[in-house]
Amino acid sequence: MKIRYVNQGVFTSLDHIEDTLTPPEEGFYWIDADVDDLAILQPLFHMHDLAVEDCLSDEEQRPKLEIYESHYFIVVNSIRFDDEEIFLRAVNVFLGRHYIITVTKQKVNELRTLKPILWEQEVNSPDRFLYLLIDSIVDNYFTVGDRLEARIEKLEEDILMHTKKSHLNEIIGLRSEILWLKKGLGPQKEVINTLNKKDLRLIDDQLQKYFSDIYENAVKISETFDTYRDLMGNLREAYQSSISNRANEIMRVFTAITTVFMPLTLITGIYGMNFKNMPELDYQYSYFIVIGIIAALGITMYLIFRKKDWI
Repeated sequence: MKIRYVNQGVFTSLDHIEDTLTPPEEGFYWIDADVDDLAILQPLFHMHDLAVEDCLSDEEQRPKLEIYESHYFIVVNSIRFDDEEIFLRAVNVFLGRHYIITVTKQKVNELRTLKPILWEQEVNSPDRFLYLLIDSIVDNYFTVGDRLEARIEKLEEDILMHTKKSHLNEIIGLRSEILWLKKGLGPQKEVINTLNKKDLRLIDDQLQKYFSDIYENAVKISETFDTYRDLMGNLREAYQSSISNRANEIMRVFTAITTVFMPLTLITGIYGMNFKNMPELDYQYSYFIVIGIIAALGITMYLIFRKKDWI
């Protein structure tokens, strides 16, 4: 657990959690904790049992805003894209009048990258901290969206150039991830919209209007994911069409080869019959003549098929 006193964006580390119970004359306290610290924090800040239970739960939490007497409990999902896999990590926030407590199970990059922004903007209130945190989380969805788009484009190029069976699994997996993200983004938009429109005493009225910009960004991201979902459908059709064209190409080659050998098989079949009275059998050069006819016929048919681009 890291305890910081923030005044005009300047951080001062504190050693004792009890120091944060008294509101400072200026600034606020930021407590960056993990779930194990809740046993200490809950009685000190009168955290609601249901909110603490949500933080401790192993199940994926739906983004939400819950209003209690002395604080708000807010859950938003941070997104991360590592090694071609997408992760959603819950950021649990307890917002009070003079403090903000962030509780996470894993490291969240937005909390780390937020520090220079707080210093640059000389942040002096916990509600402003909340705004910048959610804004940073939503902006990161755009970054992940760009990486998804690049991955879709590369997959499309691979399918067009050289289709593989593994491409179908990639299409299905990527489409499932996009639908999963789209599903999780819906309730997150609702939370941001509530922060924008609902009368909330712990958030400054002027600051509350800025949440509308974050909401618009969340809507854009949701629409972008809809586009990606449609693109995955087009990719699947392109894959099936490519596989079908490839099969037709193979069948065309096999058909052409079979057609070339049909007259050759006919000739060898005729002279393979065991009749005694076949004039050509007694001729000295019959073998070479028949082989020459077979070779000439096969080469001629091959050249004709090549000219017509059948093989």
